[in-house]
This record gives sequence, structure tokens and C-alpha cells, in this order.
Amino acid sequence: MPAIVIVGAQWGDEGKGKATDLLGSRVDYVVKPNGGNNAGHTVVVGGEKFELKLLPAGILSPNATPVIGNGVVVNLEALFHEIDGLEARGEDTSKLRISANAHLVAPYHQTMDKVSERFLGKRAIGTTGRGIGPTYMDKVGRLGIRVQDIFDESILRQKIDGALRQKNELLVKLYNRRAITVDEIAEYFLSYAERLRPMVVDTTILLNDALDEEKVVLMEGGQATYLDVDHGTYPFVTSSNPTAGGASVGSGIGPTRINRSIGIVKAYTTRVGAGPFPTELFDEWGEYLQKTGGEFGVNTGRPRRCGWYDAVMARYATRINGFTDYFLTKLDVLTGIEQIPVCVAYEIDGVRHDEMPMSQTEFHHATPIFEHFPGWTEDISGAKTLEDLPVNAQNYVLALEKMSGTRISGIGVGPGREQTIQRYDLIED
Repeated sequence: MPAIVIVGAQWGDEGKGKATDLLGSRVDYVVKPNGGNNAGHTVVVGGEKFELKLLPAGILSPNATPVIGNGVVVNLEALFHEIDGLEARGEDTSKLRISANAHLVAPYHQTMDKVSERFLGKRAIGTTGRGIGPTYMDKVGRLGIRVQDIFDESILRQKIDGALRQKNELLVKLYNRRAITVDEIAEYFLSYAERLRPMVVDTTILLNDALDEEKVVLMEGGQATYLDVDHGTYPFVTSSNPTAGGASVGSGIGPTRINRSIGIVKAYTTRVGAGPFPTELFDEWGEYLQKTGGEFGVNTGRPRRCGWYDAVMARYATRINGFTDYFLTKLDVLTGIEQIPVCVAYEIDGVRHDEMPMSQTEFHHATPIFEHFPGWTEDISGAKTLEDLPVNAQNYVLALEKMSGTRISGIGVGPGREQTIQRYDLIED
């Protein structure tokens, strides 16, 4: 049975949670392979809105086992706050499993994130301040603390001591902050140990055994392609690889076992934080998309920057991730726009570029070349097939499909789970 990857094709916030939740009733395991509580999903089920930040969207699917993979960085306070919130609403979280190899976000990571971002001034990246980047820095620098470490107090204290030596020097001498003690960090982690213990397993065995048993495993990447530390708009990126290849590393599922890669893409484009954005709008249409689309961050409440659909970006994302399918979200937000622009290429220093430029310098200076498509005014929120859409909406979807490099298999026409057009089966077709 298949292992399936869902990946954001833009800068995040494309609606991955809805796509994951839609498939969740048909899969056996839903895995979060990267990111932390900086990458939220909004899922609407039965008219109820759920904002998931650290937990996989599959936590809301009664038939699926939700898994936090080894590539995730886990803030334990945020984890249990989210679990308690779901349980208070009657949701069952008892099946959640967490990799023993996942790294933990310590309070000092959040402190370092905030003070270093402030120190950068105009060169600030626009992080969420949740300590995600500093946690990944410690992971790569071999100073990280993993989930398994909090079950051995001696090892835990040794690792905290090693991590704090350099950080305290920076906090005290550079940032004029107080030093952090080993005791306070150890106490913080140990306070969660017993509640966490039943959830912790070797998730690589769990997931590969599931595939051997003909179960369906779905991996939902956090963030998105253009936030990938290798393939995104560096340095305005996250600290992990939220692309299809990163899902393999972050879950322990080998790449040869993945046979479906699904890109989630909005019918327009948004991003949060700093960095280049060729189709960004600074006029009333930008405000219209922001307001109509509810474009505010799940975690931070920050308004998202909005722009028109960028087919150049979509083609690049298809290539990088090997997308077999696209799931197009928020088509309904475009209802009522008379002429809908789509970026089909860039102009850079008088030269047309039909593909992503090689350098970030060129991308920063890219001016979009637009093609305009007639809009529609009819309510599309109840459409169940492509043919139910107004002709102009159908033509828009088919044009994006042709430009973006792979088929559009699903179309979101409203926020609800049921407000989705399925053109092709995302699991079996």
C-alpha cells in the first residue's frame, strides 16, 4: 500500500490541513515529519474550526494513528496545551505516537530566537519566535536534546550543561540577559516525562511495519517548498526541509516506499514574514484577498502578504518535489473578481524568464508577467464536480493545471471538509 506525501507548494498556509484531513479517513497513519509548533493547520470539521499547531491534522481522523516523526522539533508545553484543548472538546488523542529521536525545544531556544532576531534589526528573518531555528541549530551542531533523553536524568543534565555553556556566554555578554541554569531546564523537561512516556516509540519500526502490513501512511509536511532551507527563498526560510525528500528523512520511510507526492497550492499566493514575493499586491486587491481569504497566521495572527497565482513558482515546486498531483485550495475566494491575473513568467533586467531564476538576486528583482483570465460571480461553494463550476472557473483551473506541471486532482471550494471537488482519487488512482 502507498506512502503518500503532502507538501505545500508555496510559502505555507496553503490549506494542507484540509487535504490531510480529507484523506485522513482513508489512511491508517498520518505523520508530521518536520517543523514544530510554528507551522499550523486550520481544519473545519462539522462546522467546527480546529487550529492545529504541533499535532498532525490526522489527530482529528478517528481511523488514523497520528505520528510525530523524528524530523519534528517538539515544544512539550505547546504539545500538551494542544492535547488538553482537543480533549476538552471531546476529541480522542490517545493514539498519538512520538519518535524517541525527535528533538525538543527548550525554553532557552525561544529566548535565543527572540533576542537574536531583535539583534538582526533590518536583516531580521521574520521568525515566529518559538525557538524552532535555534533548536535545529543545536540538532545540527550536536548539542540537541532528544525526546529519549528526558527519561535519563543524568544524560539530560549533561546535555543541558553542554548546550548552555555557549548560550549563557551570548546571553550575558552580548544580549545583556541573565544566565540560565541547568536545574531550571532539567526541571522543566522532567515535569513532562511521565505523561510523555506512553506516547514514545521507535516510529521508524511502527511506520515501516505498517507499510509491510498493507496500511496506508500519509506524511503531511509542515511549512512549504519555498521555506525549504535548501530549495526555498534563502535566507527567508525555515530551518528544515519541508519538501517531499525531507518527509522521507523526517519519518524514517525510505524514498522508494513513497509513491504519491501531492502539492497543496492556493488559487492565489500568500506568505508570512520577510523575503521576496514577485506577485505581492499592495492595493485594494491585496486587502480583498487577505480579508476574503481570512489570511491571518494560525499561530501568530500575523496578516499574510497576498498576491496572484504564480505559475513559475508552481512549476519549480513540481520539479523539486516530483509532484504527481496538485490540490488547489480557496478557489472560492476568487469569486467576484472580473479579471484574474496569473503570473506566467518573470521579467528580469529586460529578459523574460519562464522558470525560476538561478540566483536570489535575480528573484528579488523579478517583475511578474501576467496573463488575465475572465472571472465568475456565481457561488461555487456547493460544487461537487469540475463541471458544476461556472465555465470561467473551469477554464481557470484547467489553465493553472497546464501551467503548473501536473494534474489538479482536488479543488477546495469552501472551508468545510465536504466543500471539495475530487477529480481523481488521491490514494488509488
